[in-house]
Amino acid sequence: MAFRLGEITQKREHGRLRGIQREIACECWFTSQGKSIPKLIKIMDAEGVLHTIKEIQVLASEEKTYSGIQTVEHICRINLEGRMETVKLVFTKESLKWALVEI
Repeated sequence: MAFRLGEITQKREHGRLRGIQREIACECWFTSQGKSIPKLIKIMDAEGVLHTIKEIQVLASEEKTYSGIQTVEHICRINLEGRMETVKLVFTKESLKWALVEI
């Protein structure tokens, strides 16, 4: 007779997070189901100037695991330094930090 304790979940491993990661501050809204939606980010440029980006178009969101670390990844369109860019906004659940990764 076989039995199991707790819930068994299959998490797909995505290897390493590729691309240049830039630390950001992110203000987000959470739905009643716990889904996060980024509303505003703050990012520092190479000269040390802090930029606020309020126009964020979320195209897709997905939970992923990179090297055993759980993340929530949002694919977004933003106006980054005067040009429209598609970027990943990645929230790391373990460290509670946000990063921007240019695609």
